[in-house]
Amino acid sequence: MNHVRDFLTTNVGDWEIMKTKKLLLYGTCIAEKHPNILGEYSEGRAALSVCLERDHMNMIAFKLATMVKSAELEEIIVLTVDGSPHCVQLHQTVSEVNRLFDDPPFTRHFVLEHGKIYEVDAKTVKASRFLSKISKLLKKGSE
Repeated sequence: MNHVRDFLTTNVGDWEIMKTKKLLLYGTCIAEKHPNILGEYSEGRAALSVCLERDHMNMIAFKLATMVKSAELEEIIVLTVDGSPHCVQLHQTVSEVNRLFDDPPFTRHFVLEHGKIYEVDAKTVKASRFLSKISKLLKKGSE
C-alpha cells in the first residue's frame, strides 16, 4: 500500500474499481497507524479511505450507491477502528446503501481494536443504530 486514495475524490469509473469490482473502504487513520493490516486487506481490491470526521455520511452514501451501480461492485469490505463514533457511521452507511439494491454486493465488516481484527456481522451493524435495543440487550445481559 503505497499511498492513500480518498473515496470522495476518486472517480466512480476508476480503472481499478471497474477492473476488480472489489472495494475496501477503510477509516483514514488505519493507513497511518496500521499500514501492514491495510496492505493485507487491500490485496485484490480498490482501497479507498473515508474520514467521517471530515465528510458527511450522506456524501459517502450517494457516491457509494452510484459506484455500486456503475461499477457493478461484487464486494465491499469495510475496515475501521472500533469505538470511534465517526467510524461506526461508515459501517452503517454501507449497510444503508446495500438496502437500495435487490442484489447488493457481498459485504463484510471489520473493526480493529488493540491491534486485533474482529469481524462484525450485518445484524450487529444494523443494531448499532438502535440505542434502545442495545440498552435492553445490555440490561438483559447484566441480569
